[in-house]
Amino acid sequence: MQLIKSNFRVRPFNKREVVLQKGGLGDNLLFLLSGQLQVVDVTEDGRAVGLRILKEGDFFGEIALINGTTRSASVVALSNVLVAFLPAPISMQLFTNSPSVANKMLRHLAEKIQRDSEFRALLSINNTSRRIYAFIDLFKTVAPGNLTVIENLPTHQDIAMMINTSRETVTRALLYLVQQGIVEKDLHRLIIRKPEELKMLALKQPS
Repeated sequence: MQLIKSNFRVRPFNKREVVLQKGGLGDNLLFLLSGQLQVVDVTEDGRAVGLRILKEGDFFGEIALINGTTRSASVVALSNVLVAFLPAPISMQLFTNSPSVANKMLRHLAEKIQRDSEFRALLSINNTSRRIYAFIDLFKTVAPGNLTVIENLPTHQDIAMMINTSRETVTRALLYLVQQGIVEKDLHRLIIRKPEELKMLALKQPS
């Protein structure tokens, strides 16, 4: 454990700053200590597509590190963030010598595969409003006080980029949810007051 602590390098990044660049070397395992990140890829026609959101406590960059390949996507700060870097040799030593860490990594990879599958299903929804409602439903968490929330809500533009729609469409959909009392904006988070109604909207087929 002392070896790990002595090799951690912590660095702050500003909002919109690139933390990882697609095509870069997989030379570190990274840990998000505070803030929020977005994994981004660029399509052949040059469009930026958001793949997933990383939250405080997540680690990332493990695929390139394990496979010895380059980074498959970029990671951009959605807010001011603090990221810790652990060099690849120390990370691989940790995976090899600690069964508990290896087990956690396997669970993490399984959860990532499941979340990516859910997100691909979300993107297949043709109706844009339903896609937005499904996005909110997918990324909600339960906060202290049994509140259903999305902490550090991404900007409307960031949400639009992730689900392939316009910022104006996201704004209209969120305004509708606020007007219906389904959600409530609270500083940097979205409180979901009626999660069951939100889920019904996400699943509702257009008439």
